[in-house]
Amino acid sequence: MSTPSPIDPLPKVWDPERRVGEMLKGYRGLVVGIANEHSIAYGCAAKLRAFGADLAVTWLNDKAERFVRPLGERLEAGIMMPMDVEQAGQLEAVYDAIRQRWGRLDFVVHSIAFAPRADLHGRVVDCSADGFAQAMRVSVHSFLRMARLAEPLMSNGGTLVTMSYYGADKVVGSYNMMGPVKAALEACVRYVAAELSERNIRAYAVSPGPLKTRAASGIAQFDELIEDAVKRAPAGRLVDIAEIGRVVAFLVSGAASGMTGDTIYVDGGLHNVA
Repeated sequence: MSTPSPIDPLPKVWDPERRVGEMLKGYRGLVVGIANEHSIAYGCAAKLRAFGADLAVTWLNDKAERFVRPLGERLEAGIMMPMDVEQAGQLEAVYDAIRQRWGRLDFVVHSIAFAPRADLHGRVVDCSADGFAQAMRVSVHSFLRMARLAEPLMSNGGTLVTMSYYGADKVVGSYNMMGPVKAALEACVRYVAAELSERNIRAYAVSPGPLKTRAASGIAQFDELIEDAVKRAPAGRLVDIAEIGRVVAFLVSGAASGMTGDTIYVDGGLHNVA
């Protein structure tokens, strides 16, 4: 009598989550940037939780809390707090809560960005010094601050993930000032990866294709950008937040231990098309 194979045959339609189970069970991480259920940050948080991770989530302000808190409860988040990186002490308060509640941190997902509308809708050469500085503070320097605060909590190593866009590498019409800002963010990822590697802390930028999120709605001619992406992407469609979340879960897991400092595109192959 033959012994059954311990490996089940693949189903006709392969489910990439079918046998990963709780590969992140015991992991604890902070997800920043959830605005609603369509947010990239929420897609990441949902997949990280589905794979077993315990989460801390934040919302920007009182107005955002009524949208984010129910999602945090759905995610069974152990820590839910307000956090505006432009308000003194709020970021530090979140990390203090993590230190007191968990005593450690395994990953951070940074998914926040901002640029004043007037600067975002104008030419790069015309952007104001104040607007450019604010975009850099919120979109880039906050990632460095989070990395610095996470470092002592990642005594056994960890993962830092932020969100970029193709406009960091190539000129994308209407992306304007956020192109140079995201380019700076990707450069910071490389430097963070190099500087923290001796602590076994890895860093990545994930670069999704255009998505209909609240944050993206501020980009001029965004509908045209979406339409062009669908036409040009080899996949012939937009990606969704669940697909981005699965990539982030992979990066957070030990499966990505041989990678750091990379920009990972999740855009249906759009970045490969001239």
